[in-house]
Amino acid sequence: MGLNVDANGEGMRRRGCSCTKDDFLPEESFKSWGNYVTALKETPFRFVDRVLTRSVDSTELVEMKARSQHEMKKTLNWWDLIWFGIGAVIGAGIFVLTGLEAKEHAGPAVVISYVVSGVSAMLSVFCYTEFAVEIPVAGGSFAYLRVELGDFMAFIAAGNILLEYVIGGAAVARSWTSYFATLCNHQAEDFRIKLHDVSPDYGHLDPIAVFVIAVICLVAVLSTKGSSRLNYIASVVHILVILFIIIAGLTKADTKNYTPFAPFEARGIFKASSVLFFAYVGFDAVSTLAEETKNPGKDIPIGLVGSMLITTFLYCLLAVTLCLMQPFDQIDKDAPFSVAFQAVGMDWAKYVVAAGALKGMTSVLLVGAVGQARYLTHIARTHMMPPWLAHVNERTGTPVNATVVMLVATAVIAFFVNLDILANLLSISTLFIFMMVALALLVRRYYVAGVTTETNRIKLIVCIVLILGSSIACAIYWGQSDGWIGFAIALPFWLIGTVGLWLFVPQARSPKLWGVPLVPWLPSGSIGMNIFLLGSIDKGSFVRFATWTGVILLYYFFFGLHASYDTAKEDAKKKEDVSELKKVEEGIDNVS
Repeated sequence: MGLNVDANGEGMRRRGCSCTKDDFLPEESFKSWGNYVTALKETPFRFVDRVLTRSVDSTELVEMKARSQHEMKKTLNWWDLIWFGIGAVIGAGIFVLTGLEAKEHAGPAVVISYVVSGVSAMLSVFCYTEFAVEIPVAGGSFAYLRVELGDFMAFIAAGNILLEYVIGGAAVARSWTSYFATLCNHQAEDFRIKLHDVSPDYGHLDPIAVFVIAVICLVAVLSTKGSSRLNYIASVVHILVILFIIIAGLTKADTKNYTPFAPFEARGIFKASSVLFFAYVGFDAVSTLAEETKNPGKDIPIGLVGSMLITTFLYCLLAVTLCLMQPFDQIDKDAPFSVAFQAVGMDWAKYVVAAGALKGMTSVLLVGAVGQARYLTHIARTHMMPPWLAHVNERTGTPVNATVVMLVATAVIAFFVNLDILANLLSISTLFIFMMVALALLVRRYYVAGVTTETNRIKLIVCIVLILGSSIACAIYWGQSDGWIGFAIALPFWLIGTVGLWLFVPQARSPKLWGVPLVPWLPSGSIGMNIFLLGSIDKGSFVRFATWTGVILLYYFFFGLHASYDTAKEDAKKKEDVSELKKVEEGIDNVS
């Protein structure tokens, strides 16, 4: 319902959608075609302005939040965050990709793959935690990068954050169909619609995945605390099922199945690690809940680190159990645990496993829906995306518009695209974002405008270039060669860059409440591991990643850049007017 005003100035209700162009493009550059053409001509100047402009903590904490019209409700504590973290992470990754990677890339050494990707994820968790405590807003890594690396880098990351969530949700929804089919004694393809004239990568339509996403959308828009309670119940059941799998599976263990341990050698282990990073995706959604957390300084570190430790431990136990139950070359790629129990004569157990997997995937979808909507909400607060998406519903205290839009996109991808394509593309996007957050943490600690000297700024840039360059060199060498000479050349440069930061560049800022330990070693290690794992991902996924990045850049240069530029200048003018008004008031007081 909208409101029209008649000639007498009286309001009349009108039926239909109340959305107008100003809800999506209210900025001065879009008021007329003439304005838009002028804005396009100024693109180079505006682009330089946005590249060089960095936000500040107070802007993200106060001004950005005010643009949502209503506050999100602070209802969560560390206990909620731990269960959100477990619910966000343990899902399709462990129940689907474990079998795929054990069979095709790692063998029983898949447990080492989980350790490698788990260590990389834990390093990223520490980096996220400091930011989430210092800047507790719904924007998560987008807000952190905007403060430390500027608007443009934040937007590139934002596009990939949204891609990560859409693809992650779609992958989990399609896996949900696979385990539902097992529960019904059917194959997953029995529930999918096959298009024979379309590539099998895109031609197996999944209506069940769409239905599940629609239900999740309804729950996510109603209440964050309600979502937390539902996630808590689902996660408890999920943990019980995981414990059942481990205990019952180990009673059927055969150590002969652990030979050979690493049939695909080191390359296979790291190839599996890069894909299995998908299994850890989701913890960053917990950081987006900082705005709704009662005591961020205490609750976020406990919630994030605690959930990641529990998750990594359970993943390793599950991987060991699976490979002890069955020879790696006989593991089923689609429903590995259910089929493994069938193979050892425990047919009934496959129903327990399938039910537990469905519970876990439901939790992942729910937490993902909550997290992705909050990312989009904060991005829209900056006007890089339409501000209509930043609206927080007054009654529910949730970002309804952003939730619905993100889940519609997720449902469309889930309907068409196969899991293999989704998993690889998701890992690239996630590793890229985690690397950027670690880089932003180094900038946060070592550079503060007006505090850091020019000499120290140059030292910082040189050290960061050495860390990034050596990490990229290692990743490329790993992807192209079987030797070790390249590592012997590149790794010393990473060490020089990190030691250089440690010894010769003084930290310009100390964390107020909670800080990452072992800076610069921990964030530098996170950068190195995330980039190195990127070297194990296939070429086709990089092509898709580059295509998506090209698409979001087109949007940015034609819309997002001009909208955010106008909004920033309007805010600056308002601050200037307020400052002038205060001076006038002070002058009047002095005269009086």
